Amino acid sequence: MSLDAASRAAVDALKASVAALAPQAFGRVAVLMGGESAEREVSLNSGANVLAALQARGVDAHGVDGLGALLAALGRGERFDRLPFDRVFNILHGGAGENGVLQGALEALGLPYTGPGVLGSALTMDKIRTKQVWMAEGLPTARFVRIAPGADLAAAVRSLGLPVFVKPSTEGSSVGVFRIASEADLAPAIAFAATYAGELLAEQMITGGEYTVGILGGVALPSVRIVPPGEWYDYHAKYISDDTQYHCPGLDGDDEAAIRALALAGFRAAGCTGWGRVDVMRHADGRFLLMEVNTAPGMTSHSLVPKAAREVGIGFEELCLAILAQTLEAGRA
Repeated sequence: MSLDAASRAAVDALKASVAALAPQAFGRVAVLMGGESAEREVSLNSGANVLAALQARGVDAHGVDGLGALLAALGRGERFDRLPFDRVFNILHGGAGENGVLQGALEALGLPYTGPGVLGSALTMDKIRTKQVWMAEGLPTARFVRIAPGADLAAAVRSLGLPVFVKPSTEGSSVGVFRIASEADLAPAIAFAATYAGELLAEQMITGGEYTVGILGGVALPSVRIVPPGEWYDYHAKYISDDTQYHCPGLDGDDEAAIRALALAGFRAAGCTGWGRVDVMRHADGRFLLMEVNTAPGMTSHSLVPKAAREVGIGFEELCLAILAQTLEAGRA
């Protein structure tokens, strides 16, 4: 995969800096996983992989299940300058791990952690507010309608026009997502909305192609085109099926450069730093549309950031070290 000169230089510099680091530089590391969100099982899988990778590279890394367990361990420290961990590799998916709560707690303790800070984490956990920021910045995103708790979901869907996806504003991993191609598909979404306490959104269905772009240290990695075996990229296609196809890079030439530039712009506009993943759809007319940001992407055997990193010569263990190395920096690009 050929990157532009600036991105290639940044990747080479990142690899060199990681290679120069001694494992002892990280001190004692908490790999935070699991938790209580709907994405717990995926997070445990990701966390086990990250933990094994760091330990294989000689890092003094320890698994911690959930924010409560981490705060309890930190509370047992004698003084704030003698915490039991020196930094946190956050691989909690959803919930407190990605909504700014964890980040705020660690900021208060002065404990370095991976991924975006409080603002980027809190904002991008909310798909509706993220889209509003992108629109204010003039960045393209799919048309949508906000559905408040108790609002008429069917009316909102009809106002947008079929086909649409209905999804929670603050969940991930395709939890609670409904594909509505006709009026006959409305019933399950309406039943879900009746029991769901949060906001939903109806979003224009884009059918021109599904892509994702990993961000690592200010560099947009090669795009990945996702081709699910079914009609859309649901939970089964993401984490279970071996039939989902991933093409990396997903595009060529100017199109590849354009999607990577858009993803990086969307990531930064949402206040994000460090590492993450930006999902992008391509409209049938060729336009790229920003969809959402994941600030603690999966690190499972099916996950996409590791696939993109391999394309530029960064293996899984090296990727984990590169992410963790960002916690040694005074600021994160």
